[in-house]
Amino acid sequence: MNWQSIDKDAQPIEEGLVPISDVVSRTGLSARTLRYYEELGLLPGVRRRAGGRRVYGEDELERLAFIQRLKALGLSLGEIKELNAVYAIEGSTHAMLVRLASLLEAHLNELDDRISELQGLRAVMGSYREHISLRGATGEGRDKGEDRA
Repeated sequence: MNWQSIDKDAQPIEEGLVPISDVVSRTGLSARTLRYYEELGLLPGVRRRAGGRRVYGEDELERLAFIQRLKALGLSLGEIKELNAVYAIEGSTHAMLVRLASLLEAHLNELDDRISELQGLRAVMGSYREHISLRGATGEGRDKGEDRA
């Protein structure tokens, strides 16, 4: 067996495997998040050394990058877990990609709806701001008998 390095407990780490602390540094995720993803089944291949410490290989690092991209696109952990299940059941990347396309389409539709709502809100705010500015310019908003600075 090849050994890449030795950690503080003097237990060798297999070549290509990195401890959780390195994964935290590389991904910006917390150790707690990594353990949570493992509990959810999002990281099924995490190995443990004799002492029970988690070590991660290239497959897990790629999966984490994929999870982070999907989360950035607005997918929930439940949807990501569903994609994992589709991949596991169908055994094909094609089936997972078809489902991912469907999820992304739904998110795009929701995003378009939200953009429309926000554009409407922006128009209402702009109109109201203009109304307030006009009232302020004409002195209509002043209390009678008071001189405000």
